[in-house]
Amino acid sequence: EQAIMAYAEQGERAKTVVLNETGFLRKFIPHITGTLEDVVGLHESTGFVATVAQRMGEQINETYRQSLGLERLSLQHVTQVFLDLQKRINGDFSVTHEDDEKIVITGCACPFGKDVLNRPSLCAMTSNMLAVIAAENLGYAKLSMEKSIAQGDSGCRIVMYLKNTPEAGKAEGREFFQS
Repeated sequence: EQAIMAYAEQGERAKTVVLNETGFLRKFIPHITGTLEDVVGLHESTGFVATVAQRMGEQINETYRQSLGLERLSLQHVTQVFLDLQKRINGDFSVTHEDDEKIVITGCACPFGKDVLNRPSLCAMTSNMLAVIAAENLGYAKLSMEKSIAQGDSGCRIVMYLKNTPEAGKAEGREFFQS
């Protein structure tokens, strides 16, 4: 539901502004990351966003665990949490591969919409939350962003390695460990 605010200015007829909490935050967050990227650089901005995402991932993981009444989530639960989380934040992602060694996630719509373009540090937000959830429940995760809408690709391709295999060792990415 959208909150609509109408206002009149110096005798002009009323104008309508459509603004709600979700829309505001979906615009605000890309502006924050864009400013960080411009001021401190992509690497530092991505690190900052990844730290925030880690904290959010820990909290979201705990919320799902409590909701499901589980101390730890299985591989199948983790995959379902990935899909549920993306759906809840208006992403369009699917799992194209799942086994004990990796999960491959593809996406054609980012939760940040077109505002993600040229803001690759935003990828750290959602992908790192997923990696934290995987590592906390399955022991290990290595996140490899092979494609991203933020960098101009037509879609996203995220490979979440769940074991430190030779394939995972060759992949570029960030490792996450169970705390």
